[in-house]
Amino acid sequence: MEDNNNYKIKDKSKRILLGVISVLLVIVLGACVWFAMSLAGKERALEAEREAREQAELNLDQALMDRDFDELNREFSSLENQRVSIMDDSVKRELTEKYEAAKLKVEKLQQELQNQKKKSAAEIKKLKDEISTLRALLRHYVEEINRLNQENQELRTENETIKKENTRLSSQVQETSRKNEVLSERMTLAEKLNVTGVNLTALNKKGKNEKKVSKAKQLMVTFTIPQNNSTPVGEKTIYMRLISPSGQLLGSAGTFSFEGGSVECSAKKTVEYAGEEIANIHIYWDVNTALSPGDYTVELFADNYRLARRSFSLK
Repeated sequence: MEDNNNYKIKDKSKRILLGVISVLLVIVLGACVWFAMSLAGKERALEAEREAREQAELNLDQALMDRDFDELNREFSSLENQRVSIMDDSVKRELTEKYEAAKLKVEKLQQELQNQKKKSAAEIKKLKDEISTLRALLRHYVEEINRLNQENQELRTENETIKKENTRLSSQVQETSRKNEVLSERMTLAEKLNVTGVNLTALNKKGKNEKKVSKAKQLMVTFTIPQNNSTPVGEKTIYMRLISPSGQLLGSAGTFSFEGGSVECSAKKTVEYAGEEIANIHIYWDVNTALSPGDYTVELFADNYRLARRSFSLK
């Protein structure tokens, strides 16, 4: 009987212990579940915060890009008056078409981004790249306008200089026997033989460039006759006048007619002109007097026209 009681007591103790253990396991399991859910919630909160921060940064980048785009458009619009000064329509059209095409790409990307709640870094980078392209095109546009305006200004300055020189020459034409007579220039340009790339070079006895004019054995004038369909074809005699820094005509290779008078020349050369370009024409003058450093003037004449007048500084 006593053994039976002991067994019952032990069995009851075991059940109590198992119950306690079960309760503890439930508590531990609940704590683990609660901890895991709390940790997951924190991770989701952190992820949401990170995504929100990234979106805010992307939104800021887009706003900055939009501002840059507006500034570029204002700069482009401000160039309207300068674009009018570009005389070459093909240049103007090419520059404008490239800019407008890039502008449309930017506007399309902006619209796509505005319609999206979530931005992507790749899309923002694409917008940045397109705006960088637009900025480079605008910079090229400005450079091209500045270059063309500078060329136009140089041409206007040169034309004004030529007009003043022609006026001065016309007023100073006197007796053709004077060696330093300033010759007037006829400006009927349609049939006038043109020359370009006029240059004066000092040569040594070997025909090589000579740095010091005082040691030169020859002076060489080079130039090109460009194509001109209005100029009558046939033999053309080019008369060259070399004038020293002191104003003296160098050499004497005869005379030629100019505006009803007879004018001395330093050298001359005859070429056959067929209306096509004749490049790299040379006229030489053999040095027969002491030459000093200074500004030398080259004048070229043909068909009763003065073709060119250039000054060169020789050391």
